[in-house]
Amino acid sequence: MELEESLLWKKSAKELITLLKNKSISPAEALNANLDRIKETHEDINAVITLCEDRALKKIKELQADAPDLPGYLHGLPILIKDLTEVKGVKTTFGSKIYENNISKHSDFLVEKIEKMGGIVLGKTNTPEFGAGSNTFNEVFGITANPWNIAYTAGGSSGGTASALAAGAAWLGTGSDLGGSLRNPASFCGVVGLRPTIGTVAHGPTNLPFNDLSVDGPMARNVEDISIFLDTMSGLDSRDPLSSKKTNQSFQEEIYKEKSGLNIGVTDDYNILACHPEVRESINHAEKILKQMGHNVTRVSPDFTHAEETFQILRAHLLSSGKRSLYESHKDVLKEDLRLNIEKGMKLQVSEIDKAKIFRGEIINKTNVFFKEFDILIAPSSMVPPFDKNTLWPEKVEDKTFDNYVSWLMTAATISITGCPALAVPCNFSSNNLPIGIQIVGQRRQEAMILNLGYHFEKQTKSNNLLPIDPIK
Repeated sequence: MELEESLLWKKSAKELITLLKNKSISPAEALNANLDRIKETHEDINAVITLCEDRALKKIKELQADAPDLPGYLHGLPILIKDLTEVKGVKTTFGSKIYENNISKHSDFLVEKIEKMGGIVLGKTNTPEFGAGSNTFNEVFGITANPWNIAYTAGGSSGGTASALAAGAAWLGTGSDLGGSLRNPASFCGVVGLRPTIGTVAHGPTNLPFNDLSVDGPMARNVEDISIFLDTMSGLDSRDPLSSKKTNQSFQEEIYKEKSGLNIGVTDDYNILACHPEVRESINHAEKILKQMGHNVTRVSPDFTHAEETFQILRAHLLSSGKRSLYESHKDVLKEDLRLNIEKGMKLQVSEIDKAKIFRGEIINKTNVFFKEFDILIAPSSMVPPFDKNTLWPEKVEDKTFDNYVSWLMTAATISITGCPALAVPCNFSSNNLPIGIQIVGQRRQEAMILNLGYHFEKQTKSNNLLPIDPIK
């Protein structure tokens, strides 16, 4: 078994789950293989920052002897959890010195669901402080690197999960997404990340239960694996007022159906944003592939007027609402960018917030009109390819300059405003061999459709055969 165990990290989540279900390997053997790979890659990528091996072994003993036959049941597969999500009895820092020694007293709803569905939480993945930023670094654990070239960023804020997946240090992991925090690192690391419709994955406990901008979601190496994990995570939880009932469909079953003739709109900049030339070329490449797949593809410029103004205001308001007391007690400890964001939110006038809400409503209404004509929108996951990990954010793209770490994320954040689900999948590579991804956007509650298209797109690009890799120095 020793030789086989040393190769388990190369297998997909689906393959591992099948081995576990058939009892060809034990959950403990899968756990050991995962631990070995985490240790092998840690020095290079710094993706998994906390391990809970003893807790995981205890949870393995609690697994049901006769596993239920449910879509998404994980049969003892080790899972990594982003360090913004609480796991009872495990250190949860939120990437902040304030919580450097914090041991969670409860598990978030998402973790409870994963464990109920046979997942074994093995550890936590790195994140920027409170998830603020799309370059994963903090003062507690340092910088997370991109396995495709460890001099480059893994993106963020779910960069730890994305990096671990790409390097084979995880089969499945969780992420979260406010303005692109699932989709940006998925694009940078060549993995798959899904921002689901609000309520698809229950969120909480939280003092802001009606927050409909930030969501939790699954990350994986390929679409087949992510469909399994969405089956695991999704479903009604009455403790979350936005939580929605699961449909009868299994996302795994939906992805295999052959479909053609979809009406697909394609954009590289929404006609209002900047876009790096290599990202534009990636969109051109995606357009050609989609046409070859038999779909009706049209270049579009959806009307997202006021998107950045709207997002910046609503995001600042959300941060100040949730972090005001923390700001008042630990202002000098918070990183400057986060502190300024909270202060911006605290200074907002009611009229500014009301205006942003109205703008958001207009954007949602226009999006609804768009989806009367089109089934899918294709857009970049990020304005730029991965950049040096010691660069805080890109300060200029084409003719646009950015004085903050949010503006360059608007290709993803614009979609967050709409509430639509978006799947980030690999498309091609930059000139220095770093992944570039696209996002497949669908109507609300149409996760099955975007996963289906993503699965068949992935088969065309063969990106599902590229991972995992050994970190490249």
